[in-house]
Amino acid sequence: MSDAKPAARSDDDVVARAYDGVLVRRMLALLRPHRGWVGVAVVLLLVTSALELLGPYLTKVAIDDHVAHGDLDGLGRIALLFLAVVVAGFALEYVQFYVMQWVGQRIVLELRRRILAHLQRQELAYYDRNPVGRLMTRVMGDVQALHELFTSGVVAIFGDFVTLVGIVVAMFLLDWRLALVANLVMPALIGISLLFRARVRRSYAEIRTRVAAMNAFLQEHLTGMRVVQLFGREAATGARFAALNGAHRDIQLRTVGYYALFFPAIEFVSAVALALILAAGGRRVGSDGLQLGLLIAFMQYAERFFRPISDLSEKYNTFQAAMASAERIFGLLDRTAAIRSPAQPIRMRRARGHIVFEHVDFAYDPLEPVLRDVSFEVQPGEKLAIVGATGAGKTSILSVLTRLYEIQSGRVLLDGVDIRALDLQDLRRQVGVVLQDVFLFAGDIAGNIRLGDDSIGIERVHEAARLASADRFIARLPQGYDTMLGERGSSISVGEKQLLALARVLAFDPAVVVLDEATSSVDTETELLIRAALRRVLSGRSGLVVAHRLSTIQDCDRILVLHKGVVREAGTHEELLRRDGLYARLHELQFRDQPAA
Repeated sequence: MSDAKPAARSDDDVVARAYDGVLVRRMLALLRPHRGWVGVAVVLLLVTSALELLGPYLTKVAIDDHVAHGDLDGLGRIALLFLAVVVAGFALEYVQFYVMQWVGQRIVLELRRRILAHLQRQELAYYDRNPVGRLMTRVMGDVQALHELFTSGVVAIFGDFVTLVGIVVAMFLLDWRLALVANLVMPALIGISLLFRARVRRSYAEIRTRVAAMNAFLQEHLTGMRVVQLFGREAATGARFAALNGAHRDIQLRTVGYYALFFPAIEFVSAVALALILAAGGRRVGSDGLQLGLLIAFMQYAERFFRPISDLSEKYNTFQAAMASAERIFGLLDRTAAIRSPAQPIRMRRARGHIVFEHVDFAYDPLEPVLRDVSFEVQPGEKLAIVGATGAGKTSILSVLTRLYEIQSGRVLLDGVDIRALDLQDLRRQVGVVLQDVFLFAGDIAGNIRLGDDSIGIERVHEAARLASADRFIARLPQGYDTMLGERGSSISVGEKQLLALARVLAFDPAVVVLDEATSSVDTETELLIRAALRRVLSGRSGLVVAHRLSTIQDCDRILVLHKGVVREAGTHEELLRRDGLYARLHELQFRDQPAA
């Protein structure tokens, strides 16, 4: 069992803000590599907006200049021009939409690539604090919110403003008195919009938080479905998820309620404005020189004036959702990994395998030390076994050797070099680890052995599998090395997973091989296979073996006994038995009930 780590904590809380200039500039900076295409989209949008303004004016010309005078030829020309404007507007809008979708998809591609690369650089303690479900929300949900802003928000907001300004100018040019009448409803319109925005602002941050909580819960419980079913926890799990889902439903319904009030309110204000224009303009038609076509065109402009208002309010919601998501995304990208390569690392191509721990202190939680003043040495080619009770600190030694976690004091040396001075990739390339809980990826067996490293040829994969004694069961599979494994290797046994993990390590040819209780969950036959493989492959390599089964470590050169994070004993199997200390008691507990040979 691995040493205890601190409980996960949520870092998902984000305070919703109406506007953050720094955040907006960082979001817009994502458009910079595509500014040429964005410029094309803006130009197309301006032309489309101008064509949209032509429609009501052509209506006025058709009625006042041709219908009123019975000029059917002129009316036909205007109708054809109107049709051309509509077709041109459709074509330009299609191209503009496609361009922004093209830009948005490329931003999403790059952003998700950046996030994954950044996540891979984070130290393992970061994943102890942040559930995978929440991180999945960053990579998928939050990035998608930014995609919606870029594809249907940024340029569209600009276009709506241009359309609004154009409509207002056209209305005043047609008839300034009717324009003033239309603007009588503006105070009500502004008040409704401000009230709506104030209500929905926090809703979007809460929605993202609820979605992240649900994703984290689902990821954890679907992964642990075997435990859920074996212990009959389906009902309890369902109840907990129902509470999370219900909280998400409530905030969604609250937001929907704001929409349900806002859009009818806008429609009502629009209807009032049209009624005022009709009442004021109708009296003037004929008696005050106001032409009917002008009044109809004016009403069309007024009707179109409220459409961008509704669109802007909806785009505002898209903007708020993107702000909440961007704050999380940039918060993640701004995080500096606590464990990283030094600015000028010492390069190490192939280590000899000389390992030294000097007075190492380590703790996952500062209040609960795991390793205390640990010192030992492993000579090149030597095999060192590490034993002790659960929680003694055995796995922690392996974790700090590969810098998955950082020690608080002391030094860990590899070939005389402090591992903190080495490039992380160089360090981890020297150490191959086989864990108790083997993780296999969905894919073929050969791919799980070489992990996508194209420098490892198929011959090397076959040789690694042979040395690990994995070739026997692989040969029995339907497609051999091309056999596809299920998620986490669910289609093969635990013992076969361990053999594949050992083959994976051998394919990468490390200078140090580490087994973290690699035989604790396998049958006796598989354990014998692994032990035989280890005797073959550890020749010329240093080895660290953590095991509960003392039978698996009796061939090791030396044995280190840990107790509560302190090295209590060290020596060979025979020396420790003669000493009659902790190791002797562990040995007696494991073998006293076994029949004599």
